[in-house]
Amino acid sequence: MSAPSFHASHSVVTSRLRSAGCVFAEDEAKLLIAAAQAPEELERMVEQRVAGLPLEHLLGWAEFSGRHIAVDAGVFVPRHRTEHLVQEAARCAWPGAVVVDLCCGSGAVGTALAAAVGGIELHAADVDPAAVRCARRNVGPVGGQVHEGDLFAALPGTLRGRVDVLMANAPYVPTDSIGMMPPEARLHEPLVALDGGADGLDVQRRIAEEAPLWLACGGQLLIETSVRQATTTAALFELAGLSAHVVHSEEFDATVVLGKLQETHRK
Repeated sequence: MSAPSFHASHSVVTSRLRSAGCVFAEDEAKLLIAAAQAPEELERMVEQRVAGLPLEHLLGWAEFSGRHIAVDAGVFVPRHRTEHLVQEAARCAWPGAVVVDLCCGSGAVGTALAAAVGGIELHAADVDPAAVRCARRNVGPVGGQVHEGDLFAALPGTLRGRVDVLMANAPYVPTDSIGMMPPEARLHEPLVALDGGADGLDVQRRIAEEAPLWLACGGQLLIETSVRQATTTAALFELAGLSAHVVHSEEFDATVVLGKLQETHRK
């Protein structure tokens, strides 16, 4: 494509995306133009984006922690803020550590951690079959395994009492707040990946309660949550016998609660 026609196409696409409310219209236009193999495909992609389909579902990937993570249609799109969870987990992990990524979605968190800390034994799990299929495309190449099932029920029993780092980006949006989420999330991502129950903490409660059965002595649980919910999330950790502290990142505008299992609190 010649430079003049490229600039003309970019200008037109940017204008259409901006009119549809896309905040980063110029950047998105460049990505769509680069991904399209023909003018007809570009037109189709622009129409779908204007209609509200997530950019990542159109491209087939999301940028996360400096990597391209495969993201299929209907799968939760990893958020930039969740890179904070990866950074905190990287402080806790080491080569040879047993790591579990619960509610893994596309497997972005586990994949990014495996890239940051080489040699970990990585297991990821999700209840959504579409997410599991997608996660296997991302986690497999970094040497991890992906399991399908509801939280800990998905994991091999041989991991009980052996997990050094347990990460979870569990859903934490209160049910009544789902309707206020951006349309591209509430209409195109699975509800099971968004809805955290009445106060948003239903899944976090289940994870914290059972985590001590799976953590090794000194093992750590890390869960992404919101600033508003962090105090309650920390209380859930402590109720389960884990020490807890909250780490907030201004850079990512993200909050993670970390909990550590002491031998005296093993269930």
